[in-house]
Amino acid sequence: MAKKEKHKARSIITGHLEKIGSNVFDNYSSVIKELIKGNQGIYALYKKDRLYYVGLASNLKSRINAHNKDKHQNKWTHFSLYIIRKEDHIKEIESLVLRVSYPKGNSIRGKLKQSKDLRPLLKRKLKEEQIIQLGEFFGSKNRPTGKIKKRIKKKTGERPLRGLLKNYQRIYCTYNGKDYKAKVLPNGVVELIPSKKRFDSPSMAGIAVIKKKTINGWKLWKYKEKNGELVYIDKLRK
Repeated sequence: MAKKEKHKARSIITGHLEKIGSNVFDNYSSVIKELIKGNQGIYALYKKDRLYYVGLASNLKSRINAHNKDKHQNKWTHFSLYIIRKEDHIKEIESLVLRVSYPKGNSIRGKLKQSKDLRPLLKRKLKEEQIIQLGEFFGSKNRPTGKIKKRIKKKTGERPLRGLLKNYQRIYCTYNGKDYKAKVLPNGVVELIPSKKRFDSPSMAGIAVIKKKTINGWKLWKYKEKNGELVYIDKLRK
C-alpha cells in the first residue's frame, strides 16, 4: 500500500527584505521595482534600530517610496518588507502587528473584527476562582451562590481533593508539636480522625484543627507516597 504523502502547508510569506536603507529608492529604484514587482504585503519603517511605522500595500515599492515625500519624510532611516501570498489576510496581519508593536508613527491601531475579546471571560473565571479560594479559606459564609455556584460545581465538584488520592487514603499534619490525621472519602470530603467531622477542602479541615481564621491546607496536610515518604498534598496539583 502506497504511503500517503504528508501535506505541507504553504507559507503565506513568499519573500522579504530587512533593514534596507531608505536612500535605496533614490539610487536604485529600478532594482527595487524589478525585485518586488508590485507585490502586496506588510512593510515596516525604522528610525535607526527603533520601529517607527507599520503599513500594508498592494504595491510595496510605490508605497514605501511615497513615505520619502509625505509626513513621514526624514523620520525613518531603514525599512523592511514582507511579501504576502494571499491578499485575504493582509489586513488582519497588519492589525496584529500594530497591536503587538504600537509603532510611534501609526495613529490608528489595528482592529480584529472577527476575533472574540476574551477579557470578559477571563474576568469571570478569575472571579469564580477567587470565590472557590475564599470558600476553602473561610468556610460556608463565603460559599458561591446562584449561577456562579452552578458553574463552579460543574467544573470542580466543589471538592478539590476528589480523584487526587485513593479512596479513604489518610493525610497527616503536625502543628505546635501535635499530630493530626484525616482520611479522604471517595467524594473528596476530608474526614477528621477520630472526630469524624467532615469538610469539603483541605484548607477548611486545616482551619478546624489549627483554630486559625485562614490556612493553606495544601501546604499543611501531607500524604504518604509509595516509598513511605510524607509529602505535601500540594504536589498533587502539579
